[in-house]
Amino acid sequence: MLEKTLFETIALWAILGIAVLGLAYALFLRRQVMREDKGTEKMIAVWEAIKQGAEAYLNRQLRTILPLLAILTVALFFSVYIVPPSSEALERFPNITDPNTIKLIIGFGRAVAFILGAVFSLMVGQFGMRMAVQANVRVAAASRVGFDKALKIAYRAGTITGMLTDGLGLFGGTVIFLYFQKAAPDALLGFGFGGTLLALFMRVGGGIYTKAADVGADLVGKVEANIPEDDPRNAAVVADLVGDNVGDCAGMAADIFESYEVTIVSGLILGLALVAITGDVKWIIFPLIVRGIGVFASIIGTYQVKGRKGEERGNAMAAINRGFYTSAALCLVAFALVAHFYMKEWRAFFSVAAGIVLAILIDEVTKYFTHTHHTPVKEIAASSRTGTATLLLSGLSYGMESSVWSIMVIAGTISSAILIYLPFLHQGPQGVVYVLYGVAMTGIGMLTLTGNNVAMDSFGPIADNANGIGEMAGLDKKSRRIMADLDAVGNTTKAITKGVAIGSAVIAAVSLFGSFLTDVSKVQEPLVQSGVLEASKTLEATGIRVSMPIVLVGLLIGGAIPWLFSSLTLNAVSRAASLIVTEVRRQFRIPGLMQGKVKPDYKRAVGICTVAAQKELIGLALLAVLAPLIIGLVLQVEALGGFLAGVILSGQLLAVFMANTGGAWDNAKKLIEDGLYGGKGSECHKAAVVGDTVGDPLKDTSGPALNPMIKVINLVSLLAAPIIIQYRKPSPVLIAVVAVMVAIAVASIWYSKRHGNGSFLQAGKESRPDAESGAVRAGRKK
Repeated sequence: MLEKTLFETIALWAILGIAVLGLAYALFLRRQVMREDKGTEKMIAVWEAIKQGAEAYLNRQLRTILPLLAILTVALFFSVYIVPPSSEALERFPNITDPNTIKLIIGFGRAVAFILGAVFSLMVGQFGMRMAVQANVRVAAASRVGFDKALKIAYRAGTITGMLTDGLGLFGGTVIFLYFQKAAPDALLGFGFGGTLLALFMRVGGGIYTKAADVGADLVGKVEANIPEDDPRNAAVVADLVGDNVGDCAGMAADIFESYEVTIVSGLILGLALVAITGDVKWIIFPLIVRGIGVFASIIGTYQVKGRKGEERGNAMAAINRGFYTSAALCLVAFALVAHFYMKEWRAFFSVAAGIVLAILIDEVTKYFTHTHHTPVKEIAASSRTGTATLLLSGLSYGMESSVWSIMVIAGTISSAILIYLPFLHQGPQGVVYVLYGVAMTGIGMLTLTGNNVAMDSFGPIADNANGIGEMAGLDKKSRRIMADLDAVGNTTKAITKGVAIGSAVIAAVSLFGSFLTDVSKVQEPLVQSGVLEASKTLEATGIRVSMPIVLVGLLIGGAIPWLFSSLTLNAVSRAASLIVTEVRRQFRIPGLMQGKVKPDYKRAVGICTVAAQKELIGLALLAVLAPLIIGLVLQVEALGGFLAGVILSGQLLAVFMANTGGAWDNAKKLIEDGLYGGKGSECHKAAVVGDTVGDPLKDTSGPALNPMIKVINLVSLLAAPIIIQYRKPSPVLIAVVAVMVAIAVASIWYSKRHGNGSFLQAGKESRPDAESGAVRAGRKK
């Protein structure tokens, strides 16, 4: 057991209480939102269709992923039996002499923690999405009253998801640490892996669903039929509104939750490494206190997000920024007090403060490249005057530039962690642990304001859905204007939180990379002592050097993985969108539909998106899980280290590029829709719609899906590293295992590509007039 002072013991239980307080505050806000009016019968009818579609999708997704979760739970339980128990595990259970009994306890703890992480991630995604669905119709109804009320409902509904993220993440990490103490890393890895894997499922599935519906609805509705967005005659419009919830609410909430989890996991693992060096438990208590402060600060910041009563058109972005900066200021003051009176040193404070500064800088960089008030979006909109090609080229160039500035900000932040702990570097490998701890604290600080970040993200789809409900229910112009303003701001807040999520993914991945190095070194120590491994050949002695050909091979393959992953997700969206395009075109040919006399079949489009999104989940997850295992077992841990570095670098650059390019195209379209360059229906508008349609799967599917993918690969590497070290020499069993893994990975990719070709050919046949369905022909006869 770790020796703690009375203050530290009380602090740990207080942190647990704060986690419960965050969950209680979420319930309090839910009651507030649910008391609000849902509006007219027409609005409620549209809302019911959205609600049913979203719930049907999530229920089907859960049935799809449960078998894989069950298999991985069993695998994690037995993974501890392959290697001897760690010295920390032996110290945690000194009264147990049988190593197999200790393995049983640790294996059970890791499996339970995996389930806990997965369930918590699922709860954040599911409850957050259901709350967003409840809020959207109420925001639409509140827009008839005024801007202030609509803004408050939308933001506070998003805060519910933020508080769930804060509360469950802090609760899970603290409970695991309280029980396992020094052996906590063994279980915490399972907790982080469970949350990250669920986030990958929800992010990929939700992203494919939402963008298949969005792309299909826009291409046929806006470009071909020249009807407004969210026009009730468009069969894909309800699927589009459902997609906003399952993609941007459920998917993004689970994504940020797993980042929150993983930064806690990496912080506690590296904190325990420092406890082993210094004997002081403060290195573990500090990150938990920081997270507790963040919950309080987010609650206070919520009440700063408001407009003036009676105000018809307010500045929602300014109100949201006011809440964020209030929370950030409160955190900085509180962190300084904790650093001075508890840590008795300022390095930890500077590290978490650097994290908050990083979040603010990424906010500003993202805003600059995606907000309608700044030059990039204005220039992209202006380029529409010379056609679609120049608009696309302009967006691509700004997206590439934004990725450069984002990575420079992240590089500067990691460099600051090195400078903060520079005096310790002369201690050799132990000094590196201090630096890595500083990087982990940067991630902890960056996601301290998770409550605010998730609220900002959920605000976007809530406002978007409210705007769609207002369009379909035929609300008055004043209400529509309020909702359109909130929707435009929502696009920017979504882009900002994507930037924060990507930045936090990189920081968390770097921290996990550090944990990988320390864990491998610890596992190799007994092998050196027993004479099995030479001390000069350990990772601690050699490091991960690019000059080693095997490491360079790992680096190159790692850099390619995000591109393959993005290719498969984009292809999935394209396939599903082609089916939606075919379906919407078919329904537009039904007599009376375009005149408003016949209602479209919304359920058919919802069903197409639901089925299409599920087909890709298992294959993409297997790619992320199997890739590091194959590299590690074939090329060993040094190459696996290079592989991780390649994944982190390539994934960050690609994710930011895709997210900001898509966001800029989207807001350029909105600028034109507000009356610039001819407004809606003009040639400039058509060019902008194409740009927005191309950008949608970049910013809402492939880009964000790279965040959990990067962390799944890192966590699998951490879990597998001790096993890989045990099996350095090839054997028939090892060769057979690797061959099976390669076969499964190749089969997953082949299935995806094969399925894609068939879908496009079928869609092409069904789009031809002579291939009309029997229902259309019957409609023509009538």
